[in-house]
Amino acid sequence: MMEEKENKSVSSANAYVRLHTAILLAGGTGLFGRLISIGELPLVCFRVILAALILGVILSGRKSLHRLPWNSLWKIMGCGVLLSAHWVLFYGSIKVANVSIGAVCVSLIGFFTAIVEPILERRRPSGTELLLGMLTVVGIGLIFGMDVRYRLGIIIGVLSSLVFTFFSVFSKKIQAGTGHSSSTMLFYELAGGAPVLILLIPVYSWIFPEVGIIPSCMDMAYLLLFSSLFTIVPFLLQLQALRTVSAFTVNLSYNLEPVYTILLAIIIFNEAEELDWSFWAGISLIVSSVLLQTVRSRYRRQDRQNLQFYASS
Repeated sequence: MMEEKENKSVSSANAYVRLHTAILLAGGTGLFGRLISIGELPLVCFRVILAALILGVILSGRKSLHRLPWNSLWKIMGCGVLLSAHWVLFYGSIKVANVSIGAVCVSLIGFFTAIVEPILERRRPSGTELLLGMLTVVGIGLIFGMDVRYRLGIIIGVLSSLVFTFFSVFSKKIQAGTGHSSSTMLFYELAGGAPVLILLIPVYSWIFPEVGIIPSCMDMAYLLLFSSLFTIVPFLLQLQALRTVSAFTVNLSYNLEPVYTILLAIIIFNEAEELDWSFWAGISLIVSSVLLQTVRSRYRRQDRQNLQFYASS
């Protein structure tokens, strides 16, 4: 019994390692919004198609690419549409404003999840989760000092966070109900988003004729790197972590992603020539919300395991 308890603890620790490795890789994704010259919708379209092809080849080589029943397939592909919509809005925010704006708006995912997840699961919201989410909201306000110069970019970024919240909650629910592997889910999510994006490109080109949709050679090099290491790996790790860690903990932990992204944007693109006290205060609140939720989640899980152990001893 003690050995079983230790294995569960190791499994939980592995889930957190996978989660934070995914966040570290995801922190670099926002930079591609500046590095790749084409518009946000074709950018995401190429990303999704390339990532689906690469993952499909990997799964086929391992003989682990399975056909799914229709009642599972349409739900997973629907999540893929949400994922693609999140990406389009996220990179749209970066194109309209800058990398830092788009990245910090991602921090609102934890706050939205504290509201959306209880509603969808028909349970009362957690006051603690709402409070931790509010720390992030205050942190965002401090970082930008309520600056309205990037109003449109902020609005698009907030919508991006809301869409991702629904994607994460639905993905967790579907995975728990069907038991499909993380890699299978990711492949069909990518496959679900690709056709919608392809159909929308002509409409996008008509509305924004001045925006490029054909990538250059350098763009293609970035897209290949973007679609493999910075797309498939972090999302596989995230989906695996969702088997053990709650959607709220995953989404709140992803508040570290904009921290990494902002610091990289400052170094590479010089987006913040001067960092004042409000920037560091805001970052501190965001990181604190992640650390507090991680500690809270681990103690609650450990308490449940201890109760199960003593009840069965």
